[in-house]
Amino acid sequence: MSDTLTEVQAVEETVVEETPASAPVAEKAEAPKPVEAPKAEAPKAEKPKAGRPKSTAKKTRTVELTLTVTGTAEGEWQADLVHGTQRVVSGLVIPAIAVAKAAKELHVDIAEGIESVLEAARDQHRTRMEELEAELARVKAQLAELSE
Repeated sequence: MSDTLTEVQAVEETVVEETPASAPVAEKAEAPKPVEAPKAEAPKAEKPKAGRPKSTAKKTRTVELTLTVTGTAEGEWQADLVHGTQRVVSGLVIPAIAVAKAAKELHVDIAEGIESVLEAARDQHRTRMEELEAELARVKAQLAELSE
């Protein structure tokens, strides 16, 4: 690239030096025209193409799936699946153990969040079970009094 520019500059200097000072203005305007032709050709040959080069990598198609898992304090879980804008599954009942296993497979942070909800549900069910056991003991005692 620098060689071409040097040659063009040398040609310009030659033209300027060869042009007599007493020459008419029209001749001065005509003299640089042959010099400009090499200038226009040189940059075109050396100029890189505009834009990005084409990639040889395969273009991957992305699929948009949205899975929403909803849980209650009682430990009941449901799932909804949407593909793009179309609802594929709605209100599918899922066992709590399946949700816990899936959360562990996905990420530790997700598993911790799910585990805290499951533990709260376990505590609630234990409390309810203790209440029912106490009520069952009372009913058995009343039944025993009636049988005597």
